[in-house]
Amino acid sequence: MSSFKGQNLFGSGPHRFVNRRLGRRVVSLASVSGDPSVPGTFESGDWEVWVEVHGRLVASTDSSLWSKRDDILDEAEFGVSEGTLVDEHGHSWPDMKLLTYEEQGPAQRGREVSVDYIAVFGRLTA
Repeated sequence: MSSFKGQNLFGSGPHRFVNRRLGRRVVSLASVSGDPSVPGTFESGDWEVWVEVHGRLVASTDSSLWSKRDDILDEAEFGVSEGTLVDEHGHSWPDMKLLTYEEQGPAQRGREVSVDYIAVFGRLTA
């Protein structure tokens, strides 16, 4: 079971974890100097760790779907502490914050109510 801070925020429907860019940050000297004729690049540290969760929230009613959204949005508020993000295979990312939650279109209604989403988590550096 996947979780964030021990909460099963995404387990109502299918979801997958996607690592964003990893490795070293390389910056063009031209972009730093403002002069496009300056050749070369330099290493500027590591990229921050960002993980996306792509999935579908599923509930039996509209109000239950809103409750699931609210649980996620509570973790996206400014000032909320970081926690450990764990994927469905047990891999964990400590010290992560939920940065954004974005629904991918309107809720779909049938036997159940559901909506696609992307949630972005990050381990931010100062």
